[in-house]
Amino acid sequence: MDEPARKASANKAMKRLLAIGLAVSIGLAAWTGDADAQLLSSTGPVIAILDGELLVGEATGHLGGWGTIALRSRAKAARTCVGEFSYSEALGDAGQLRCSDGASAAFRFQRLGLMRGYGAGSSSRDALSFTYGLSAEDSAPYLTLPAGKELSGNGTDLELVAAVPFPPR
Repeated sequence: MDEPARKASANKAMKRLLAIGLAVSIGLAAWTGDADAQLLSSTGPVIAILDGELLVGEATGHLGGWGTIALRSRAKAARTCVGEFSYSEALGDAGQLRCSDGASAAFRFQRLGLMRGYGAGSSSRDALSFTYGLSAEDSAPYLTLPAGKELSGNGTDLELVAAVPFPPR
């Protein structure tokens, strides 16, 4: 093989290797990007009382100091709420919630631990109180329940029921 043919062949092989390397790098970057999103975030349960109504759902917090929240009404299946929040020294622990029925709320929250806490705010109609990362039993002191109501059930299978008064002694 003469010198120009050998250089052309070597050049072609280098371009092929470069293209394969580039494709592998792009594939790995996309894969690790998805993995990082999962590794650097945490999702937990949320129990909320908005305008006297029970909503349940999840909040996902990301290492970057921001997160999302998604809730659904236990009484009215069509009512859903979504929002964003920040948890950073610069922006404070606060967020906004928007619901499918037009209600909206601004809220602040207090962390009890890395993935547990409670919060409150005001909506365009009434009040908001919520917990995240807590069981229904542990949430009770932080939620503003409607008069004469209490939480019953576990997990996402919660409902507001008539409070049972203690019998006199």
